[in-house]
Amino acid sequence: MILDTLNNSGRYVALHPDFVAAFDFLKSPDVMTLPEGRRDVLEKRVFALVGKDEGKGRENARLEAHRKYIDIQYVVVGDEWIGWRDLSTCRETGLGYSAEKEIEFYTAAPETWLRVPAGSFAIFFPDDAHAPLAGQGSVHKVVMKVAV
Repeated sequence: MILDTLNNSGRYVALHPDFVAAFDFLKSPDVMTLPEGRRDVLEKRVFALVGKDEGKGRENARLEAHRKYIDIQYVVVGDEWIGWRDLSTCRETGLGYSAEKEIEFYTAAPETWLRVPAGSFAIFFPDDAHAPLAGQGSVHKVVMKVAV
């Protein structure tokens, strides 16, 4: 897991060859005005999910993990809180893995809470269980999905 600001994204491009495309998308001037939904960036390798959601609070945020994609969760407007826990310590699953949605939920509680303010991003690798939307209030964010 990594937490930083978009201004420092260049530090992380060496971690994955497609991070350059993902961060370039996030730096585009129209990211603030994109409507909700999916945007393909690099066919089958990188796409963006634009969302405007309400926080659920820590008590309602569920840990999730992905097997095929790395998440770069970038906050455009608002103040996001995301729970984190090492996936190896998550034993019990909620509903099992959904290949269609590429997600698995866990019943364990997060061990750490991250504040991700506007202009910041958090990177979650497949071994990072994370619980997004754990704060209160509206959050406009873009989740970049980068194929492992």
